[in-house]
Amino acid sequence: MSTLSALRVNIDKPTANPVDVYRIHLTKLLAGLTGAAPAVIYPALQLTQTLAKGDLSLAVPALRLKGRKPDDVAQMIQNEFPDSPLLERPVADRSFVQFFFKPAPLAAIVLPLVLDDAANYGRDLTLGLHDPADHAKGRKRIVIDFGSPNIAKPFHAGHLRSTIIGGFLANLYEQANWDVVRLNYLGDWGKQYGVLGVGFADFGSRDELERDPIGHLFHVYVKVSAIARDQQAVIKEKEGQIAELNAKGEPVVALEAEVEKIRDASVDERARQYFKRMCDGDDEALGLWKTFRDLSIERYKDTFARLNIHYDVYDGESQIKDSSMEEAARVLEEKGLSEDSQGAKIVDLTQYAKKLGKAIIKKKDGTSIYLTRDIGAVFERYEKYHYDKMIYVIANQQDLHMMQLIKIIELMGRDDLAKRLQHINFGLVSGMSTRRGTVKFLDDILRDTADKMHEVMRANQSKYVQVEDPERTADILGISAVLVQDMSGKRINGYTFDMNRMTSFEGDTGPYLQYSHARLCSIIRKAEIPMDELSRADLSLLTEKHATDLVRTLAQWPDVFRNTYKTQEPVTVLTYLFKLTHALNSSYDRLNILKSEPDVKLARLALYCSVQRILNSGMRLLSLTPVERM
Repeated sequence: MSTLSALRVNIDKPTANPVDVYRIHLTKLLAGLTGAAPAVIYPALQLTQTLAKGDLSLAVPALRLKGRKPDDVAQMIQNEFPDSPLLERPVADRSFVQFFFKPAPLAAIVLPLVLDDAANYGRDLTLGLHDPADHAKGRKRIVIDFGSPNIAKPFHAGHLRSTIIGGFLANLYEQANWDVVRLNYLGDWGKQYGVLGVGFADFGSRDELERDPIGHLFHVYVKVSAIARDQQAVIKEKEGQIAELNAKGEPVVALEAEVEKIRDASVDERARQYFKRMCDGDDEALGLWKTFRDLSIERYKDTFARLNIHYDVYDGESQIKDSSMEEAARVLEEKGLSEDSQGAKIVDLTQYAKKLGKAIIKKKDGTSIYLTRDIGAVFERYEKYHYDKMIYVIANQQDLHMMQLIKIIELMGRDDLAKRLQHINFGLVSGMSTRRGTVKFLDDILRDTADKMHEVMRANQSKYVQVEDPERTADILGISAVLVQDMSGKRINGYTFDMNRMTSFEGDTGPYLQYSHARLCSIIRKAEIPMDELSRADLSLLTEKHATDLVRTLAQWPDVFRNTYKTQEPVTVLTYLFKLTHALNSSYDRLNILKSEPDVKLARLALYCSVQRILNSGMRLLSLTPVERM
């Protein structure tokens, strides 16, 4: 028992991971058996895919033992493995060795850790420190640029994915002890706001703007854009007529004057002039634009709050200083990186990699483009936040743009900054439509999923009447359905938005996850045992396979968190949570609480409370709101 006590003390740290206790113990034993270096053995001890294959597995070839056959070494480890207070005798499977944890000491280590501090169980707080050996040097800072909708345009699938993935990453880095800055870089500048200004003057309503800013501005934009398209079609037709008349040598003066008159009065020309007023600092034009921006941000805040996502900063293209972009252009020119190309300024990146192509940094008319603003933003944000890392959560359609941005920062002599930038990309969503048609307003999507879940809930009237706020619960379930469907595969994979599948309680869905949590909470409530009694539980009574498998799965959570930090994939967490809920839901028939003896009841309750707390923590990491009744 003294060995166990020493090991128990060793993991009473903010970076506690029970499985690391076993890795340390195993490393010492295997070093003595094989002669391999501990630094080689330790990282080679990996979690297994299924509990049937053990708790840890060793691929013997990873030990790099020259002149010795891996299969023979594996068999030797099985045969000569010494008695251990923590481990059963290992099992050799060709060149692999499977290690199984003894149930009693594992439960004695894991469950108290979870019950004492579930919120911190599994977190490695050293990940966010400048120097893990010296906490006084402080935490690292990360800026996460995600979401980034365009004002007056629908919040489309790409923005939804960016928001969901970015929100998850912000939670992940925050739990890894980083100082996180959540930044929403709005599309809030450009000629399209000239179009919007013209459209609002012709068709806008202040009352409608106050009531539904995003929807009203979108409808105004669509209406005025349709007029602009019609005008351009008329101009193109008449220019064709002029060309025909010229070819015949017939007079065209009157027709040219007509085209010029249409062009001067066109939405396109009026928008150009309006945007010029904005750029020149016209108070009236900027005042209206600011109203559009401020009202849209307030509405976005409400929508994001429903997704359990918040931002520290609402930035935007409009906020990047001209001086930052001009300075970037000056540095590129001084270093001989930019060149003229048909009146535009470009940076030819093909000499570094053909796939990088030629990046335009200034258009023919001398105006900046999106890339120029992004270059300026890199420097402005570093000056303001002094970030150690900055992540852009943008669709894979922007892969080239991001590669060009990072390469240009490097060529400007700021390799230190280029190394801090990371593009987290993702695939696209198809089939996402709403009752308004194919326009993808996020509020409509969330409303539709909530209505669907409310319909499902009403089908079971006996349970429905017990729910305190069914509308709120339906909204949470609908949001869970959207979030889980989005995170169910690797980020880079696109998916088809499937309302029926995602709102089902069958299969690995958001509603199933919520049902599992709510059912567990119900069982814990019915036990009617105060939580402070759990510390008295005799955990050695948890001997059934279903109980020990749940403990073994709980022990994996710190490794899952660490692996998620490396992969930056929400599906890593989601896969674990479904694995945990499958084990949980299959245990109820064998681990009855209400009908068991008092000591067994208390031990099983301690186990179920531990599962509930980890399930709750994992769901919150994914921005889900766990429900306790449904």
